Order: sequence, then C-alpha cells, then structure tokens
Amino acid sequence: MVATPIGNLGDLSPRARSVLARVDGICAEDTRTSGQLLAQFGIQQSLLALHEHNEDRIAARVVADLAAGKTLALVSDAGTPLVSDPGYALVKAVREAGGELRAIPGPSALIAALSVAGLPTDEFRFAGFLPAKPNARRERLRALAAETATLVFYEAPHRIVECAEDLASELGAGRLVCLARELTKRFEQSVRLPAGELAAWLKADDNHQRGEFVLVVAGAPAGEAGSVVSAEQTLRLLLKELPPSRAARLAAELTGAKRKALYERALQLGGAAEETAGDIAD
Repeated sequence: MVATPIGNLGDLSPRARSVLARVDGICAEDTRTSGQLLAQFGIQQSLLALHEHNEDRIAARVVADLAAGKTLALVSDAGTPLVSDPGYALVKAVREAGGELRAIPGPSALIAALSVAGLPTDEFRFAGFLPAKPNARRERLRALAAETATLVFYEAPHRIVECAEDLASELGAGRLVCLARELTKRFEQSVRLPAGELAAWLKADDNHQRGEFVLVVAGAPAGEAGSVVSAEQTLRLLLKELPPSRAARLAAELTGAKRKALYERALQLGGAAEETAGDIAD
C-alpha cells in the first residue's frame, strides 16, 4: 500500500520510489494519472486499473497473482490508498486469503490538514465527503452535531460555499473551522475562523473557492455534548408553538445560526401559529 503525493512531487519518499520500481505490477485508481507520476521518476511498470467499479472483480485476480508469488503495489490518484479512495475490497480479500500486506506511508490530506488546523488532534473523526445533495448533507451534519471529537471532511470546489453555510446553520455559527485548500501545492492556503464567517470568506475572493478542500471542524464542547441540538431541530420545536419569525429569531439566538436562513427554512416548514404584522416586524 503505497502513499503518493497529493500535490508536491517531492513528497514521494525514497522508499516509495524503490518499491514502485521493483514490484511486479501496480494497481492504480487511474492508470493515466499514476502513469504520469511514474514517468516523472523514470519508472516503467505494468499498471492495472482498480477503481470503485471493478474492485471486487479485480481483487480475485490480485489474490491469485499474490498466491503465484508476485509482489504488487496499490496506489490511488493521490495520498494514502483507502482514505476516501478505492482499495478496501482488495485489502479485505488479501487478508482473508492469508496474504501479506505492508504499508509504505506518506502523504495524506487528512493528516496534513490536522497538523496545521490548530484544533485538538488527540481525538478526531474523519467523515470523508459529505453528501452532495443539500438535505442529505444537512442531515449528516445534524447527526454529527454532538460529536466532541474534532471532525474532518473533504469537499469539492463546486459545493464548498453551500457546505460552509450548512456547517454554520447545523453546527452553530461560533464553531471553529479550519479550511485547508491545495495542500502541498503552489497556492496552498489555510484559514481558521468561526463557521458563521466561512461562507463570506469564500465569497470574498473567487480564488478561495478553487482547489481541493479539507475542512477541520472543532468538536462540540464536552460539557454540552449531551444537550447539543441543531438549528433545524430547535426551529422545528419552536414552530410547534410560535410563528415563523419568532421561531427563527429564538432559534438563531439559541444556536448561533443565521436568522435569515432560519426564517426562510421556517417558511418552508410552516408552523402552529400564523404570522401577524407585529411578528413580521420582529
């Protein structure tokens, strides 16, 4: 299992280069990407595509090759295999067949982001990519709202602003977030600020929305873990007794989420009481 650079080619270790040069073959997430990497180091190897669509089928072939005495390497497009990348089915199959596995450690966006975040690392929870659909993403965040360990997510550039807004509404505007983008690359950048300010920071400069993102989010305060309630949960409870505007105002005060966003959500959800002119003025 060979870790490869997430950006800077200088991060490919001498041991990784040696292993990739002398194995009998390499299983790669994308043979074109891995072929370019190997060419940079003058390594010529046979490559076998192994990705999420063929992994179960290819695993049997790999196990057979190992049983025949071959030595193979697994690489992903970037970073450490299996960390939000293919490889689990293969490793599981090799283990079950009694094969030998060795780790050639190296670059990992997850670990790199944690090292610069300035947030607790003694306990963290890696949640990979959040769901692409808004409702599913918010539901996932609500499920993690009471987690006291530091949270780590990967996110794509075309969803990063929406994700930032959801972090603030579901986890609270005051929750600290470190956003790290383009790690190890020329335009590497990391910033730590309250969740409620992250979307505005992203919108302030189009360059802030470019690249590959890792989000490191402070966990819920330990003393409050048992009582943390998401903004939407709070809003839903208040709507049973109050009109949308009052429910949104109180939910914002209780959770730190944006009042405008809560009010819009309240209108979507409806409520037990009707709005009055005074309510709307509030």
